[in-house]
Order: sequence, then C-alpha cells, then structure tokens
Amino acid sequence: MWRVCAGLMAALALAGTAAGAPVAADVAAYLAAHPGGHPLGGTGIAYGGGVFVVTLRAPAQQNAVVDCPAGWFCFYDRPDYGYPRGKLSSCGWQSLAYWGWQDRVESAYYNIGKGGVQFWDGSTYLFAISADARARGDASPYRNRATDVYRYC
Repeated sequence: MWRVCAGLMAALALAGTAAGAPVAADVAAYLAAHPGGHPLGGTGIAYGGGVFVVTLRAPAQQNAVVDCPAGWFCFYDRPDYGYPRGKLSSCGWQSLAYWGWQDRVESAYYNIGKGGVQFWDGSTYLFAISADARARGDASPYRNRATDVYRYC
C-alpha cells in the first residue's frame, strides 16, 4: 500500500500544474490526502472550480499578518492567521467537511464589503465575523470545532 501512495505522490509531483510547472511536494501531499483539487500557483489548491481555495504557505516575508484577499472570507489552521488558509466567498450554508476543513478553524478574517459569516459546530453557534467586525485572530474557546459556515449577504 505504501508503494501505491508513494507512486501517487511522485506522479502528482511530476504532473505539474496546467502551466506545466512542477507541483511542490507539500501541494502533492495535500492533494494525496484531500483529492479532487487542482494546483493553483506554487502553494495553492483550488476545489470546486475555485469555489474553495486552500493556500498551504504564507507568502515569503510574512508572519502573523492578515492576508485574506478582497472578496473572500478566510479561515486559518493556526491562531493569528497561521497557515494553511482556506477561503470561501459563497452565500448561504456550507459544510466545511465537504472541503476537508471541519474542526480546523483557529482564526478567521472577513474581507468582503457587506454581510458576515457565522461559524457553527453542527447546530451550535460558535462565533461570527463580518464587515463590521472583520477579525478573529484566535477562535478560542472554539478552536477546531467549526463544522459549517453560514454567510449572510
């Protein structure tokens, strides 16, 4: 079994992106563990045609800085916006499990001009971020509990 996994990892690393560049080892490993995505740049992976995007590493020379792009709400696997980072922009209910991100949110940022997003653990409300209160650098005491999000537009 390990030979199959190793072969898959090697194939992904050699497959490259649509532009023909080689896929970084961490991107290949993430894709092996979370199939269905497509490499996006050197550190990103797009799922669902770009509906959900994971960025594995912060850009060089960046630490504990919010870097959520305009038009998205972002959630991070570490407090203080530590990577990996997931981002969504769609309105309504979304299961983080669908994207393999359930029980992983430790900080979050809302970079959309209106509305907000609520983080839920099943039917239990955890916290929200919005155009009026954009940042949650530490999701404590709700770290690693969010299973769903609801974005109201």
